[in-house]
Amino acid sequence: MSERVPFAKMNGLGNKILVIDMRGRKDRVTPAAAIALDSDPATKFDQIMAIHDPKLDGTDAYIDILNCDGTRAQACGNGTRCVVQALAAETGKQSFTFQTIAGILNAKEHEDGLISVDMGEPVFDWDRIPLAEEFHDTSRIELQIGPIDNPVLHSPSVMSMGNPHAVFWVENGVWSYDLEKFGPLLENHPIFPERCNITIAQVTSPTSMTTRTWERGAGLTLACGSAACSAAVSGARTGRTGRKVTINVASAIPPGSLELEWRLDNHVVMTGPATWEWSGAVDPVTGAWQADEAVAV
Repeated sequence: MSERVPFAKMNGLGNKILVIDMRGRKDRVTPAAAIALDSDPATKFDQIMAIHDPKLDGTDAYIDILNCDGTRAQACGNGTRCVVQALAAETGKQSFTFQTIAGILNAKEHEDGLISVDMGEPVFDWDRIPLAEEFHDTSRIELQIGPIDNPVLHSPSVMSMGNPHAVFWVENGVWSYDLEKFGPLLENHPIFPERCNITIAQVTSPTSMTTRTWERGAGLTLACGSAACSAAVSGARTGRTGRKVTINVASAIPPGSLELEWRLDNHVVMTGPATWEWSGAVDPVTGAWQADEAVAV
């Protein structure tokens, strides 16, 4: 068994996050470890945020992100906030720059404890999202679930925030739709060669909307930061909202919201909370772990 490393069980609006400290090591958290951790009720998670030594000058860390099925993710806004809170508590710093496979992320912890993450620039080009066929206008593509003359969900806005997203606009409450049924069908639809995050969004005012998300590689999730970014950008892009919007995350426990701004420099900034739950040590190869104190499951 390899040497265990520190980890923390955290959450961002209920989005279950494991922050694993891999600094000083050359290996990575294995898919087998991720699957083992997810199978344990105490450590079940949506994303692992593995903190590695920086690879680029001017960055504080390289972040490796894993889904609960062991696949790697390009972006996780809620997880990034958890990393910021953990490192801020350790170092006393407030501002951080991280490298991920999706690019460079800048983040800051505010005096009130909320954390802002610059999630970068949205991508609208069909071949970069990517989609399997060409669409000139990705703010509304031809895709539907249900009867052809009366679809349940249709015409999503699609884009990438480091990972592919489809936002389906609905008139009724977001709980009116069986996302557990439709989510896996849409995530794995042939139009999405790298699969896709699926969000149902109801606009409630020019400055607010409510969302639920089926997360690629994780399934139904209590919250998804990059999905909130995609909903906010898509709302502004289609004229449903302005460029600043409050995302009420319907499935968050306890209920909560994220503040999103699609700035004029094309960057998307997300602001929200992060919560520490408990800490322990984990084997990054096998997923075997122990808590620093007794853990209530």
